[in-house]
Amino acid sequence: MSSANLTRQECAARSAAITLSDVHVELDLRHARDPQQAGFRSTTTLRFDATAPQTWIDFIGEDVHRVTVNGQEQPVEYDGARISVSGLTASNTVVVDATGLYSRSGEGLHRFVDPVDGETYLYTQYEPADSRRVMACFEQPDMKAAYTFVVHAPIGWHVLSNQSAASVAQAADAQTVTFAPTLPLSSYITAIAAGPYHRVDAEWTRGDQTVALGVLCRPSLAEFLEADEIVQVTREGLDFFTDAFAFAYPWGKYDQIFVPEYNLGAMENPGLVTFTESYLPRGAATDAQRGGRANTILHEMAHMWFGDLVTMRWWDDLWLKESFADYMGAHASAAATRYTDAWVRFAANRKAWAYQQDQLPTTHPIVADIVDLEAAKLNFDGITYAKGASVLKQLVAFVGEDHFFEGARRYFAAHAFGNTTLEDLLVQLEEVSGRDVRAWSRAWLETSGMSTLSLTPAGEGEWTLEQTDPRPHRLRVGLYDLVDDALARREILELDITDARTTVEAGAADLMLLNDDDLTYAKVRLDPTSLTAVDKALSTLAPLPRALVWASLWNATRDGELAAVRYLAIVGRHAPAEENIGLLTGVLANAAHAIGHYVAEHDRQAQRAGWLETTWAAMTDAAPASDAQLSWARAFAAAASYVDAGATRARAILDGTAPEGLRVDPDLRWALLTALATSGNASRDDIEAELARDDTASGRTAAVRARASLPEREVRVRAWHRAWDDTGLSNDHLSATIAGVRAGGRRDLVDDLDAEYFPRIMPAWRDRSIELARRLVVGLFPSTEDLEPVDRWLEDEKAAPGALRRLVLEQRDHLARDLRVRAAQDQLAV
Repeated sequence: MSSANLTRQECAARSAAITLSDVHVELDLRHARDPQQAGFRSTTTLRFDATAPQTWIDFIGEDVHRVTVNGQEQPVEYDGARISVSGLTASNTVVVDATGLYSRSGEGLHRFVDPVDGETYLYTQYEPADSRRVMACFEQPDMKAAYTFVVHAPIGWHVLSNQSAASVAQAADAQTVTFAPTLPLSSYITAIAAGPYHRVDAEWTRGDQTVALGVLCRPSLAEFLEADEIVQVTREGLDFFTDAFAFAYPWGKYDQIFVPEYNLGAMENPGLVTFTESYLPRGAATDAQRGGRANTILHEMAHMWFGDLVTMRWWDDLWLKESFADYMGAHASAAATRYTDAWVRFAANRKAWAYQQDQLPTTHPIVADIVDLEAAKLNFDGITYAKGASVLKQLVAFVGEDHFFEGARRYFAAHAFGNTTLEDLLVQLEEVSGRDVRAWSRAWLETSGMSTLSLTPAGEGEWTLEQTDPRPHRLRVGLYDLVDDALARREILELDITDARTTVEAGAADLMLLNDDDLTYAKVRLDPTSLTAVDKALSTLAPLPRALVWASLWNATRDGELAAVRYLAIVGRHAPAEENIGLLTGVLANAAHAIGHYVAEHDRQAQRAGWLETTWAAMTDAAPASDAQLSWARAFAAAASYVDAGATRARAILDGTAPEGLRVDPDLRWALLTALATSGNASRDDIEAELARDDTASGRTAAVRARASLPEREVRVRAWHRAWDDTGLSNDHLSATIAGVRAGGRRDLVDDLDAEYFPRIMPAWRDRSIELARRLVVGLFPSTEDLEPVDRWLEDEKAAPGALRRLVLEQRDHLARDLRVRAAQDQLAV
């Protein structure tokens, strides 16, 4: 195992022997604009008490030049990840002088040059363990400290960190910004950003507290920033959480910065929250996209308390922040902003991520067993986020909302600026609610998998509710009647169930919807009568039950219990009438996935052609300039990658003949052009002409994908090899190259490379960062017609790193599902 992969056991021993108090970090970024300068000087001073004579300090960079311990220089003992220090006394000051490396992978200190203005933009991203790429540190969440950052940077740049600047000194062409010390923080949530960013200032005031607000992005995206909307949601969130948690926002200012080539959606660095620029659509955006952005803003804001103020001791309890933040993002959106449909989108889309993850062979309890950092990196998944949030919704129903929030308030008061485990939270919830929360925890947090719920007739006025993998559920059953071709709820039943079979007394109904109002976490099956009813009248349901039915249909399809062609028929019948754009977006993605993965081979081309016509008809029938029109246009562009018949219409839109009101922004233009390139109806010259029209960061990334999408074997093979071999590709350009290799489902162009995949993944895992290696392992996994190649690798490479084996096992499971579900299609009723 690499020394960079810290284990839980050794980190626990280190924190038991070391008590960290404060860290001073000085970074020299004055030459960041020079592309020949690969690195930056980083000088870190750590002050700590020790009960052991030696320890190690974490750093990953170009070199460590000098180490002093209590004023005495020591020989540098550095293996590329750990700096050994010895001669420790009761109180210690250690200074590490080193050179870090600018990143192109989005890990550590990322450097980006904007092709529009030629300027350089920097930002950091650390979670779970990349602050050591910028500063020498104790890279584990339970070693908190007050951090003081000093940054030397070019004059004219905004320089930001978690705290406000205490002083700024200018000399010649450089500035030195010294920031105020932070309150106690874990290293992974410290942050730096620097560059000539565009900035909008505002403030939030509540009683005696005033918080300075900043919203930043690159100047070339300033026209798309929607700062007023972002500030409004931020203020609404601060109002909501201040009341809900009864603990004033503790981190001083609140900057939010949208940064390029970002690996995540966002990161909760206190006082300096980072977001992907994907939240700034270039021109055309649906209100559902804005709702998603608001949800993320509130998710990250919830972390200011859950995660930053009170932090998990080790990554086993990652859920203590991520599950809560995911729940709070939806809850606060619905309660405090205009995006009152947040739980609707959560039910249909967010939970789908959890259901998929929970059916993999690598599923795990929400409270996971995280033995090392590589395992932690992969646990930012659908279990930790979406299942955890779903289960918390069940907990709120179990203990009551008032008790839940009072428990949270007591938790913050008891553990502010400290570290916790599951037990610390359960104590507070159990005390305030009087409920047996530990039994609930054993059933929901400490087990894996999910229940599947179904109803079968058991006699006059009686039904049997069956659940696989039995758990305690508090749920509702909605009884709907079909009246004048519309489904209306007649009655709602409240149930607490624990057993595999429960008798339910209820009269007949056209639709019996299990888990109505979405209180619990379970897959739900529709009985035959209910399936017939939703086939006829799905789009007449209210948004939340409609979301639950869409989710049920999708789960049945991917489990091979509902014919994919029937699912597509229901989509074709009801998606054009879907008014909730968040639901529509998820349904469109699922339909495309079903065609590519679950439809039987002999039906696929016909279904692709039919889907192309469905998307075109829905786009042209939608209200001009509506969100639905834009959503269907994007679906049409995706469908046109697979069907030659879409080329003439795609070209017409690019040439200016678009349906009335359609907003053809740069991103939609690239989607249409890439579809034409993928189907062989656009040339390299077309791609270069579009790039000349849109020579921006997004345009250059789109051009990388379009070039790699051309349906020529030589092009695809070259792109495949470039993905593996060109270490100069940024994270975004690597993903674009991989997307080009896979474009249009043209396995025939690269299938003779399958034999090269498995010999390459171990060296990639060893030599590339875990983020880039993950993209390669997942993105280029070969979709073969049998499991023999992957099974052979798993058998031969039992000693491979656990995190790598997890990724391969998950890809094997996806492939096995595809093969199994496709094989079952001809036996399923349509």
